[in-house]
Amino acid sequence: MKRKVKIIAFSSLIAATAAGIIFGCGANKETLTVDTAGASIGNISQTVTATGTIEAITTVEVGTQVSGVIEKLYADFNSVVKKGQLLATLDETMLRASLDQSRATLMDAEADLKYQKLNYERSKALYEKSLIAQADFDQVEYNYKRAQASVANAKATLERNQVNLDYATITSPIDGVVLNRAVDEGQTVAASFNTPTLFTIANDLTRMQVQADVDEADIGQVKNGQRVEFTVDAFPGETFEGTVTEIRLQPVISSNVVTYTVIVNAPNPDKKLMPGMTASITIFMAEAREVITIPVKALKFKPELPDSITRPANQPQLSGQHVWVYDGKQMHPRQVITGLSDGSHVEVKSGLKAGDEVVLATRQAESSNQEEKTVSSPFVPKRPGSSKNNKPPQP
Repeated sequence: MKRKVKIIAFSSLIAATAAGIIFGCGANKETLTVDTAGASIGNISQTVTATGTIEAITTVEVGTQVSGVIEKLYADFNSVVKKGQLLATLDETMLRASLDQSRATLMDAEADLKYQKLNYERSKALYEKSLIAQADFDQVEYNYKRAQASVANAKATLERNQVNLDYATITSPIDGVVLNRAVDEGQTVAASFNTPTLFTIANDLTRMQVQADVDEADIGQVKNGQRVEFTVDAFPGETFEGTVTEIRLQPVISSNVVTYTVIVNAPNPDKKLMPGMTASITIFMAEAREVITIPVKALKFKPELPDSITRPANQPQLSGQHVWVYDGKQMHPRQVITGLSDGSHVEVKSGLKAGDEVVLATRQAESSNQEEKTVSSPFVPKRPGSSKNNKPPQP
């Protein structure tokens, strides 16, 4: 808290005790206003702010690799599902027909292979006795190998059609919650060019993450493990905490603005956070907790003398960082060692204790004719025999 003290400077020249400053005024009184702030215990931090979106750590889009009509749905929005649980089935009529046809094709290929094998074995025995021509034997051997290939092809077709039939049964690949259902019963889905999405499932809503876009000017100060606080519009006044877990190298460029995606883990035991919420995050790059702090302005303060005062040539110079401490009567310079700063306040590692009043600024103005409370100059000791109000004796 800033405090202001008004001080009346004496008209005579007096030696200043704190820094060897000599000053005086004319016949008129000059009012000196001293702005002070108390050194206090607090926290100092350097932060980076950004905005992001809350997402589930693992989100899976469940689709179908075969075309067909949705025959039955077994899950809906917000359904809690387990891995392998049935979600939907497609009409299997055409798929079963294709499977039966492939079985028949395989049987035909196997019968032909059996015939070609017997023919090959007979022809081989005749060829070895030179009873048939080379060309005739080559033809028989060719037919036998083609029959073998036909059987292999028929088996592959049968397996593919069996897999397609299995694809007609849609199951959950993970444990989680259904975030979205994109189809209805009776709807036709086509998987000719891409896999249509039927369900979107989030793995665990008690553990979320924030995908934040951090500006390129700040990304160099962000490190894994740094503490993060963030807020969402749905819960004003409530602060959530997390930790930086990943800094992605791929830049995101939009309107010539370059940002990088930072992943922040966000524990969500109460399930208040929902996917898609906008989060305003604060990343703490450095922190100093329960330390003595003062305004940065105190380090910049230097006492100024009135125009009528000259500074002596032998005035000592103050070295290092220092502040001016006001004890209620005088100002004294105090050398300090500072630490972390957030731009408005700075940590003081040594030189001050909690409660010390540091000077932020002084201002001089002509005093009014009204009677006001005065104290001695902050630069000088009190003159012996002077009265409290410095009033001249009444005639």
